[in-house]
Amino acid sequence: MALTRDFKDTILERVNRDAQFAQALLDEAATLFLNNETETARLILRDLVNATIGFEELAQKTEKPSKSLHRMLSQKGNPSMDNLAAIFGAVRTRLNVGIEAHSVKLPHSKQKSALVSATA
Repeated sequence: MALTRDFKDTILERVNRDAQFAQALLDEAATLFLNNETETARLILRDLVNATIGFEELAQKTEKPSKSLHRMLSQKGNPSMDNLAAIFGAVRTRLNVGIEAHSVKLPHSKQKSALVSATA
């Protein structure tokens, strides 16, 4: 069966009608970044930016060129910690949520994993 809808359109519509879904995407992006799954995190964050604030407004808020922000959130992007914090901050402000992080001990492992939750 052929895909009849673009995935990005589906994300955009869902984010616009479901604040909890948008918050869950922000949670997932932050958790993935903190757990060193940066490529997937950037792509989720890019979709969230497209569905909420948009790259032009993000460029104004972060004082970075839109084209640079697109590169930062591409599959091979490499945003600095300052730029990443600014991007998360702009999206967090748009969604009117806070972000909390804490570490938890993983079962059967001495490694710790970061858990993140966005709170409204």
